[in-house]
Formats: sequence, C-alpha cells, structure tokens
Amino acid sequence: MLLVDHFPPTIPPALEGRFTSRLPLERDVDPVAALVTAGIRRHTPDGAADPDGLRSRMVGLKSWSRRQVVVVPTAHDGSPSTDRAPVAWIALEDRASGRTNVQFVVDTEAPDRDALAASLLDWAVEVGGSFARHRGLGSTQLSCDANELDTDRSRLLAAAGYDMVRTWLHMRRPVNAGEAITTREPRAGTRVRPVHRHESGLPVAQDVRTVHRMLEESFADHFNSYRESFAEFVQRLIESPDEAAWDHWWIAEVEREGQWLPAGGLVAARMPATPTLGEGTYLEYLGVHRSARGHGIAKSLLRAATQDAAERGRTHVDLEVDNDSPTGADGLYESMGWETYERTQSWHSSADAHPSRLLEPPRD
Repeated sequence: MLLVDHFPPTIPPALEGRFTSRLPLERDVDPVAALVTAGIRRHTPDGAADPDGLRSRMVGLKSWSRRQVVVVPTAHDGSPSTDRAPVAWIALEDRASGRTNVQFVVDTEAPDRDALAASLLDWAVEVGGSFARHRGLGSTQLSCDANELDTDRSRLLAAAGYDMVRTWLHMRRPVNAGEAITTREPRAGTRVRPVHRHESGLPVAQDVRTVHRMLEESFADHFNSYRESFAEFVQRLIESPDEAAWDHWWIAEVEREGQWLPAGGLVAARMPATPTLGEGTYLEYLGVHRSARGHGIAKSLLRAATQDAAERGRTHVDLEVDNDSPTGADGLYESMGWETYERTQSWHSSADAHPSRLLEPPRD
C-alpha cells in the first residue's frame, strides 16, 4: 500500500494539452531564476534572483523540506518534458508547526496566466493540508510575500483567497570607514561578543542554543510568532552550509551578581554588491530577551554589526522590521540612521488537514 501525500496540480481545462507539471531538475534553475528576476525588476530595477539559493531550494538540501513543481509547455512532437524550460514554479516549505511558506512565479507571457496561477495556488492548499496532517494539526497557515509595488502578484493572491495581513519595512543605513574605530561601547554592565567558535570555524553548540533561545523568547509577543524547535532551527543551518556566516553571529550579555547572562542575539550575513551598491551586511534576526529590554541591548548589537561592517569595508547595513512592531523597533532604527527604501507585504491563507490517500498496489 502506498501513501500519496499530494498529486501534481491540475492543469486548467483551457490549458490541457498545452502545459504539464513535473518535479524540478538541475537544468530548471537558471530559467526559473530568470522568471524570478523578471518579477523582481517590475519593482526593483537592479534586483535579481539568487541562483545558488534557488538551486538549494529546487534541487539541493533545502528541497528536502519543500514540495514543488515546475510547469512546462507540452511539445506537439512528443519530446520529453525534461527538454523544455519552465513557465511557472511553485514551492511549499514546511517551515514549522502550523506554518507553511509559499513561493511561486508565473511567466507574464504564459497563456491564460491567471488560470495557471490559480491552479498552482489551489495545489498549495492540497500540499499545505498534507503538511498539517503529518504534523498532527487541524490546519496550517499558508504565508506568501509580495512587494508593495507588485500589484499583479497581490491580485493573484487575493483571487486565491489570501488576505494581506502585514507590511514590512526594509531599511538601510550607510556605513563609513571611520565607524570601525568610533563606534560607542555598550553601557556599563552589558557587553556584546561574537559566538565562540572551534578551530574548525564551527560555533560552540551552547552558543548556537543561546542564540536560538534569545530569538524564540524575544519574538514571543510579536505578530505571527510561532515556535521553531531547536531541531528545526539547526536543520535550516545544515541546509545552508555556505550561508551560515558564523563570524556574523553575536550574543549580548548583562551582568547579574557577578555573572554574565545572555540578553539578546543577532544573526547577520554578507550582502553581495549590486550595480548600484557596494557589498553590505544584512541583519537577518535581532532579538532582545523581554527581561533585558530597556538596557540598551538592541543598540549595542546594532553598533557591533555596524562596526563589523565598517571593518570589512562594507557600504551599508540592511534589515527588515514589522511596520507595527510592538517594541517600536522601527523608531529605534530610524534614530540610529536607518531609512526605509522598500515595503513588502505578508499575505496569509490557510489549509485544512485532509485524510491521507492510500493507493492499493497492483494485485496479481
């Protein structure tokens, strides 16, 4: 007996015989990257997809936590679908308990594009339901992002039953070389240090656990907060061995009765240069434990990352923040020189768990 978690998306009747879906192949990465880049450049002229990141998601380690398909034209000469470039791609990531991330792109020149997009987003509900079933949950949240200026993507999501639930500010701060030596020290009784690392360059396990705990506990009262277990956190790191920049991880500590106790954590990464910007630093996660708020911890972590960027000769530091952050983080960033350059939106829907589908094996 075979357990079938999901079937390929159903091609709309108007497109039957013209398109088919299949699993992604290595040769699909560049064509899909071109589709994603074209979508980005509708709102960000010098933006581009990351082919290496896509390769990991489509056919690499990150594909293990995703279910996905590409859509390709059906050839009239009977040639195999593996010979044809995709006109659409959708991937669903089983991100954490009760949370499923959705990524998709559809060629703007594809025939009956709206119907094709709708069929892919319908399939996302089917796959999300299987994720929920495996997790033992009644449903899962489907989450998809869209640039605020990308009205076409927003239209497709709204048509599929998604609601726009949040706006995120993308902020940037320029960095000058002098900040490598002029950055203020943390206030008395607090300090910021890099995570401890072994001679191999890998971080000490306890520090990885500390950063995870700081992030989990600091975001507990934020919008759409969800629990990510340490095992899931580590799995994401294992999936991105080339992206885990351990020399961009910091822990903030406060002194209590002669002991230094963790109070916050920051995870950052290098941003490659673009045609209009030099190399930068991206602050992926910054969290301050709720019990340590009001002690300048966030400012100390931000200054540490800015000083590090200056020492590396980088030109800017970027981050993303909730437009309605309960901690007023956007105000803090503005006071320290960050300015908003872009806005994105979170769109949410849901998928109910469904019974497993069993196929009886052939009988003699």
